[in-house]
Amino acid sequence: MRAVIGLGNPGERYARTRHNVGFMAAETFLDRHGRGGAARIESGALVAEARWAGATLLVARPQLMMNLSGPPVLALCRRHRMDAADLVIAYDDADLPFGRVRVRPDGRAAGHNGMASIVEALGTEAIPRVRIGIGRPPREKGGLAGHVLEGFSAGEVEAVGTMIAEAAEAIEVLLRDGVKEAMNRFNRRRDEGGTEA
Repeated sequence: MRAVIGLGNPGERYARTRHNVGFMAAETFLDRHGRGGAARIESGALVAEARWAGATLLVARPQLMMNLSGPPVLALCRRHRMDAADLVIAYDDADLPFGRVRVRPDGRAAGHNGMASIVEALGTEAIPRVRIGIGRPPREKGGLAGHVLEGFSAGEVEAVGTMIAEAAEAIEVLLRDGVKEAMNRFNRRRDEGGTEA
């Protein structure tokens, strides 16, 4: 069994915030490949089944606050006999410019509390992931905590749809073709200035 794990905060208050782009990517993947039927609460996560690349997999969104994502992910792994390598974690990354999508096979949490919780719970950094760039706030706007919990500006809304669709595509490629192919396709896309990202 494999699983796509989207990170975010549960509840309507946070639904369209920058911190929830991981939820959005998982939902888009589920819209494309879900097997129908209502999602269920399992091991502290909202879980549904999808079918992609000839396999059935789980799509899960932990239902605790972001910084407590690890225990539900660990519980799902134990219940379904999955290892860290069987997961694809999708989450927001303020260190990436807004709109960028990047794939990694492993690595430190780099200040992301949800990813840090998962790394601690699973005892490894070797967890495939799709990082979704939300950028950092301008200095005059204040700190990162407020930035991740605010909604997108009117000028960003259209770009958000494109970014989430690209993140869902990155999940598809990673699951079907492996992390190296996904990295080749998504990490080397050119930025607007024509340089390699």
